[in-house]
Amino acid sequence: MGRPVRLDELQTPALLVEAERLDANLRTMSDALPGTRLRPHVKAHKCTALARRQAQRGHAGFTCATIREMEGLAAAGLGEDLLLANEVVDARRLSALDARVTVAVDSAETIAAAADAGLHEVLIDVNVGLPRCGCAPDRAGALADLARSRGLGVRGVMGYEGHAVGIADRGERERLTAESMEKLLAAHVDVGGEVVSAGGTGTYDCNAAATEIQAGSYALMDTTYAALDLPFELALSVLATVVSVADDYAVADCGLKALGMDHGKPAIEDAEVWFCSDEHVTFAPARRLHVGERVRVWPSHVDPTVAYHACVHLVSGDRLVETWPVDLRGW
Repeated sequence: MGRPVRLDELQTPALLVEAERLDANLRTMSDALPGTRLRPHVKAHKCTALARRQAQRGHAGFTCATIREMEGLAAAGLGEDLLLANEVVDARRLSALDARVTVAVDSAETIAAAADAGLHEVLIDVNVGLPRCGCAPDRAGALADLARSRGLGVRGVMGYEGHAVGIADRGERERLTAESMEKLLAAHVDVGGEVVSAGGTGTYDCNAAATEIQAGSYALMDTTYAALDLPFELALSVLATVVSVADDYAVADCGLKALGMDHGKPAIEDAEVWFCSDEHVTFAPARRLHVGERVRVWPSHVDPTVAYHACVHLVSGDRLVETWPVDLRGW
């Protein structure tokens, strides 16, 4: 074996995960939501190695956002219970998987796509307040009947209170979650089935109505979720190299093409981030930096940040522990 690679030898920008913080986050969540109470959402990390860590903590079922994620988990032997929590109108690739496959449906067309592909199980996706996918709650029962008429098993309902998960005020977050779950439970009465699937990292501990929580960001975290009262640590950063220095600012090689920016600017310790451009972040550090120094850039949104990178480096201090491919990227 060769000598261990040091962090200062990595080409930047490089995606880093603090091993001890990751382990702490996984432990905290599995203690709070053991076994099937958590259906981890792999869209947040797109990495089968990390999914395997989650499975080792007793979470055998996974939530996916893309067909590619479903395929990758099945190929990795993690297909015990996979949910595609997004609607698709061409589900043929899913029928070939060696896995238990459930898909979300919210229309006659998506029900037909599941049935025509030879799939067996669906959840009725219900709009509980976030104007994205999901049927109106009072239409859920009719869609369940239609699905059953096409030979599909209806496992229950799902809904995502995405408009609530990032609310800073916990009381308001709880209120919106309860309001959303009231709609989902009303739909569940009409639909039947054993599953009420909902939730995310921001509402994992205030959504008692759901039988399973689809949290994902908790494992790696980002600065947006870190601003809430959650017991999870920032584990993911982008290692960057300072490439230019002026009197009152510095520039590092980590920009829009390495960071998810839809939730705002990233953070750098002891510095004010001014802006990001394609390949650069411009920031005002508390002390004068030198060209060649390394900085950690903490993203505001973990999911798209990970998807920009081909691999993630698991680190402990300044030591590289392991490198994992981000092998669930793409569609």
